[in-house]
Amino acid sequence: MTEKASEISAPASHWFEYFPGNYMWSQAMVLAFGLAGWHAADFGDVDRVGRRLKARTPDNAAWHQEWDRMAREAEERAKAARATGRQITAAEAYLRASVYYFLGERFLSHEDPAKLAAYRSCLRCFDKGAPEIMPGIEKVAVPYEGSHLSAYLLPAASGFAPPYPAVVFFDGLDICKEMTAHYARELTRRGLACLVVDGPGQGETLRLQGIPSRHDYEVPAGACVDYLEKRRDIDSSRLGVMALSMGGYYAPRCAAFEKRFKACVAWGAHYDYHALWVERRKVMERGGTRVSAPRFHLPWVLGVETMDEAMERLRPFTLKGVASRITCPILICHGERDSIVPVENARRLYDEIPNGRKELKIFDPEEGGAEHCQVDAIQIVTAYVSDWMREQLGRTS
Repeated sequence: MTEKASEISAPASHWFEYFPGNYMWSQAMVLAFGLAGWHAADFGDVDRVGRRLKARTPDNAAWHQEWDRMAREAEERAKAARATGRQITAAEAYLRASVYYFLGERFLSHEDPAKLAAYRSCLRCFDKGAPEIMPGIEKVAVPYEGSHLSAYLLPAASGFAPPYPAVVFFDGLDICKEMTAHYARELTRRGLACLVVDGPGQGETLRLQGIPSRHDYEVPAGACVDYLEKRRDIDSSRLGVMALSMGGYYAPRCAAFEKRFKACVAWGAHYDYHALWVERRKVMERGGTRVSAPRFHLPWVLGVETMDEAMERLRPFTLKGVASRITCPILICHGERDSIVPVENARRLYDEIPNGRKELKIFDPEEGGAEHCQVDAIQIVTAYVSDWMREQLGRTS
């Protein structure tokens, strides 16, 4: 266990907020800045958007307009570079455009046609840029209950030979595989393949297939394992599962019931997701902004119309009585001063797992990563979880 004992209570404003008092916008900005490490965003682009939005917070329509403007600029740069044969420059610009389009749709209601249009642009640009930057990437459809889960399969990097160990990587509440694919690049550099999946209630699977989330995530996870077992380039005896944010509920649930997984990472832990949203709803009703997503987002993810229905749908989203079934090695990562998921959730999850092959890594302000899912130190956490997963599943060469 690598947790550092601390009794310090965190003030609400312990970290840099680009838009003071607007947690959702500020968290999204830090997420965008972090993606610059993979050339999937540019500090200057992000700051230009932010400066134009300073006088317009909290207008979510303005947020979409400014990110859409920057996405179009990046896409035009990509087209110009491709026209002159500058393929790498073009590909990186397309990937930046993809991220910017998705950031632009982040706070729009699913009832607004602009949301789906922005996501389709995100997909278009990702598909144009990814093959150059992520060699061997495949867009795949994982068979699932008469439909499919949309995913990308990233092979291990050059220098590693198949069959590869592999990680099934799910999203959280409000991101998509076109963003998590960049984090997955750290896994591939360490000899692991990665199936980056928009599971039920996520990304393309929600937006284009209309498939909402479910509490028993071992079912879609099992479909992913079934798919990987059919691939000759994957060593299906060495599979891991990981997910972040809301996925801190999904991944341990998968590990508890899908025993073909040999390792698990809960990146931003949960224990009782329903209880957490009881408290978040109180914050919303008081007019507070320190919540993870607009109030219309959760019902959409869960496939219901109202917040009352969403709260009922969330009741079985708990790891109480589930975590005790986890037998594979598990890494739980959490920020000591996580503003929206208190660190006690990570400790409760850790305490309920009976096996001795568990690790709780609490990131503190001194080393960085003390915020939700370590968005304030994304390079540090992606290296940490990727190294850990490599050590559990083994190298190939």
